[in-house]
Amino acid sequence: MSAVQQLFSILLNGLQLGAIFALLGIGLTIILGTMNFLNLAHGALYLIGAYAGMLIMRVITLRTGLLMDLGIQNLGLGWGFVIALFLVPLVGFVVGVLMERLVAKPFYKRPHTDQLLVTFGLALIVEELVKQVIGGNTFQSQAPDTLLGLQVSGPISLPIVGGFPRWRLVIILIAFIVIALTWLFMEKTDWGLIVKAGTLDSEMVSLLGIRIDRSYALVFGLGAALAAFAGLIGTTFETVRPQIGTQRALVPAFLVLVVGGAGSVRGAIVGGIVLGTVLAGFQQSYAQWADIAMYALVALVLIFRPQGIFGSVEVEE
Repeated sequence: MSAVQQLFSILLNGLQLGAIFALLGIGLTIILGTMNFLNLAHGALYLIGAYAGMLIMRVITLRTGLLMDLGIQNLGLGWGFVIALFLVPLVGFVVGVLMERLVAKPFYKRPHTDQLLVTFGLALIVEELVKQVIGGNTFQSQAPDTLLGLQVSGPISLPIVGGFPRWRLVIILIAFIVIALTWLFMEKTDWGLIVKAGTLDSEMVSLLGIRIDRSYALVFGLGAALAAFAGLIGTTFETVRPQIGTQRALVPAFLVLVVGGAGSVRGAIVGGIVLGTVLAGFQQSYAQWADIAMYALVALVLIFRPQGIFGSVEVEE
């Protein structure tokens, strides 16, 4: 592979990783920016999306867990990836609303340390529930062969790059469609503008007579739906196991928040793509340094622009 081919391959892989990171980051940044609430259970929402999507897409033979004990060994709705695209965000939204009402709401006025403790505890509870209900087995990733009648498996020949997995291109397209719809919703609708204003200065929004607290459940639900959707598409490339929420989603989500800037949807998108490209580049050439390079980038941002690329001083304070 020539240097040019390698560069374009890194960019495409970076877009795929970056799109998933951006979905995680957008959900986390609107929750933190609007509510000033630190949610360490965000990775658990990714985990829920991963397992919900897996169960919807295929039949699974269970060997351990509560479902196995009940005599339910084969589980799967068999509706395919298209149905999962609609059902998984809905599941995430409902879980997010319940999480906000039952867990987050009592801790809005509490110190951030309390918020971190209760949400991290919730993440561990979700992880253990998954182990008890479905089991702690590792399930191999599985992408569909066809989507809406189109072939999406196998390689496709691209100019300059040459052979490249079709499914990665499909994921890039799907993810950026969702990101674009989220951005339009935040920028062009009244409710989205209220949420966006709340991420910049929620106190001023309240002084204008807008009951932004009424939107908190919807904000949390939207963030949860995006995280669950990221879990659905992200785990078509990696094995599904109960630990993926904390190990594969939570840390990237917060790194995107740092790089892009808290409260900025645009920052979450750019931060996700930047981190994804850096990670993809090092994974392809220097895999052992990939995580170190990502943390080094975050450290540089913290040194030279602590509020993030698109973060504001008001949000930082």
